[in-house]
Amino acid sequence: MVHLACTQPRNFGYLLKFVIEPVIATTDKLHAVMAAPNHWRPSPFVRFSLLLHIAMAAAVALAPGFWPWWLAVIIADHLVLTFAGLWPRSKLIGDNMLRLPAAAIVRNEIAITIDDGPDPLVTPQVLDLLDRYGVSASFFVIGARAARYPELASEIVKRGHSVENHSQHHSVLFSLCGPGAFRREIEAAQASIQDAAGDDPVFFRAPAGLRNLFLYPALHRLGLRYVTWTRRGFDTRTDDFRKILSRLTHNLAPGDILLLHDGHSARTDSDQPVILEVLPSLLEQAMSSGLKPVSMRQAMQP
Repeated sequence: MVHLACTQPRNFGYLLKFVIEPVIATTDKLHAVMAAPNHWRPSPFVRFSLLLHIAMAAAVALAPGFWPWWLAVIIADHLVLTFAGLWPRSKLIGDNMLRLPAAAIVRNEIAITIDDGPDPLVTPQVLDLLDRYGVSASFFVIGARAARYPELASEIVKRGHSVENHSQHHSVLFSLCGPGAFRREIEAAQASIQDAAGDDPVFFRAPAGLRNLFLYPALHRLGLRYVTWTRRGFDTRTDDFRKILSRLTHNLAPGDILLLHDGHSARTDSDQPVILEVLPSLLEQAMSSGLKPVSMRQAMQP
């Protein structure tokens, strides 16, 4: 008689800790957010992952001798979910707006989005540049900074631009949050921005574009749409405005969403925030090509 090499695991505690408990915990969290009124509907890949967790729990119960294989499947699934959250342009774990809708493309529109402000030294100069060219932009502001500089947040709206949600604290640990922490962070930013600017954000962008699947129930609850970008200039790390401009304008096309920073902007050799050198050239090139820079909200008009 042939005996299977994989029999009852020697350490059932290991199996319980690393296979069964993660399956139950993840399934319970997803079930909780899906059971709420007007619940969030997960992406197809997240639904597949949920079913896979349930299947692995059943497999462990029915064939515990193969637990190393079930563990490998769970680890592989979690690695894919993690990678999807750490890839800013991924759509695997939820809706992710990378380009403007078809109506905006027909109108030759591109969206200018500006992150990490407001900054008392940089934001006023950015607003003046936008005024000079007669264009609108969307400022994805940090809630705590909006609360610290409410006059700047209010001025953004008064000048005809939109303020959007970029989290309350812009924490480097944002992508590690669970459902409750995401909800508290984003709700706090909504309140701070509303109090400072008198306007409710309708879009959200995660710090550095990093997130996990538990972000989406919080966004659904608050009626926020997730957006990243088509192209970015890496202007928080690069101080050469020519390189940044090249990244933003290479193959620039109607419907593109561009990312710049008024907060945490890199400095040129002359200690100038690099966005102030990039923005005029960017707007001139775009407009000379027949493109119309707009805010995200303007782009969503039918």
